[in-house]
Amino acid sequence: NIPEDDPRNPAVVADLVGDNVGDCAARGADLFESIAAEIISAMILGGTMAKKSGLGEDAATGFILFPLVIHTMDLVVSAAGILSVKAHRPVAMRSSGAEDPYDVMKGGYTVSVGLAVVGFIASCRVLLYTDKAPGAWMNFAGCGLVGIACAYAFVFISQYYTDYKYKPVRTVAEASTTGHGTNIIAGVALGMESTALPVIVISFGVASAYWLGNSSGLQDAEGNPTAGLFGTAVATMGMLSTAAYVLTMDVFGPIADNAGGIVEMSQQPESVREITDQLDAVGNTTKATTKGFAIGSAALAAFLLFSAYMDEVSAFMGEPFTQVDIAIPEVWIGGLLGSMLVYLFSAWACAAVGKSAQEVVLEVRRQFAERPGIMNHTEKPDYARCVSIVAASALKEMIRPGLLAVAAPVVVGVIFRLFGLWTGQVMLGAKVVAGMLMFATVSGILVALFLNTAGGAWDNAKKYVESGAFGGKGSEAHKASVTGDTVGDPFKDTAGPSLHVLIKMLATITLVMAPLFID
Repeated sequence: NIPEDDPRNPAVVADLVGDNVGDCAARGADLFESIAAEIISAMILGGTMAKKSGLGEDAATGFILFPLVIHTMDLVVSAAGILSVKAHRPVAMRSSGAEDPYDVMKGGYTVSVGLAVVGFIASCRVLLYTDKAPGAWMNFAGCGLVGIACAYAFVFISQYYTDYKYKPVRTVAEASTTGHGTNIIAGVALGMESTALPVIVISFGVASAYWLGNSSGLQDAEGNPTAGLFGTAVATMGMLSTAAYVLTMDVFGPIADNAGGIVEMSQQPESVREITDQLDAVGNTTKATTKGFAIGSAALAAFLLFSAYMDEVSAFMGEPFTQVDIAIPEVWIGGLLGSMLVYLFSAWACAAVGKSAQEVVLEVRRQFAERPGIMNHTEKPDYARCVSIVAASALKEMIRPGLLAVAAPVVVGVIFRLFGLWTGQVMLGAKVVAGMLMFATVSGILVALFLNTAGGAWDNAKKYVESGAFGGKGSEAHKASVTGDTVGDPFKDTAGPSLHVLIKMLATITLVMAPLFID
């Protein structure tokens, strides 16, 4: 047995590289996709709503440009928040009375949120004011504040369930004292429980924003409210109005993790490793925070894209398509297939990690057998070989889940369209795909929350034990916590984050391919 991040381990550099590509590049791409989808959806919804409401060209321009202005503001307020970060006391060991690094970063986030509130209200007054409904801009500002409040709530919920300062993670660590199985059971239970509060927050955000939009006073020629969906879009903008700062908190995680690896590889004193372990634990919490933030924004973005899909079908068919009736057997089957898709995708993603890990383990064993000098530092491991194996395996193993996500809605839509033509059911293909998308989105949100939070909790339970609790490093509790951490890695680093992308990909594909599902 050799310590974690020991330089004699041929896979240690692959671990460092993986932290960068997974938690920096991948999370940035995830949030970029949410922001891009939200901007495009909001611009389309804003322009359409302005036209239906009979607003002038100048007012319509303000509604269309509003998303671009808000996300430009994001860069400014996030930069101000980053510049405001400073420690008032030494930042080191949590147990020594020093300042908690997470509290320091959260202080900067609070600054960004405060500036975002001011900027959001000002932008609503300047761009969304219209003489036809003078008070509408205040309703839209309220929608934005709802989104900002949801984002802030996600930060605190994620911290509560993944930071070992709080009871949930300590419960998992305590369960490690009675064996590996009880550690896994406690982690799974925590992950399931952690889905409740985020779902309540998302539900509150969607309902509140939709109601505020509908009550803004903007109406069509028949007197029907027109701004409900745009209100939801504005709430999504509010949630993403500090996305740059949240992404910065996320990147802190792999930096701290890799710093700990470098300390171990360079054989620094144990006191230095203790500090980097504390920072790594905080990094696990910030990564979980960003994943919660990402799934919340993905849910709201998917809701907007789902609404856009129904509007597109209505436009093509020339008749309203405003409801999805799951009492129709075929539509219910589509929903069942959508839920199944989430679990099958997650299974294949976890299996891909397991297969890649097996290849790396075999390579590490081969190097130890063929280069015995590695153990006494007289020979250098071939780090590049493990990096190459992981990179090639990752690309190869994700082909199957990727094809599943792209092909499933198209195949289902076309099959049920043909079945509808055969049985005389109008628009059956479009309805079944709508049911599939709806159920996949709901299931994906819940499963992603479970996987992300359980994985982060297992990781920090191990960190808590390593800090000296329940016998510390080398104890039976530590061995059980390592098992939980190993199980949690594909949960929080592969399957969970991949579901964010799956949700938005399904919504985008159904929107683009909608003409294939229509009679």
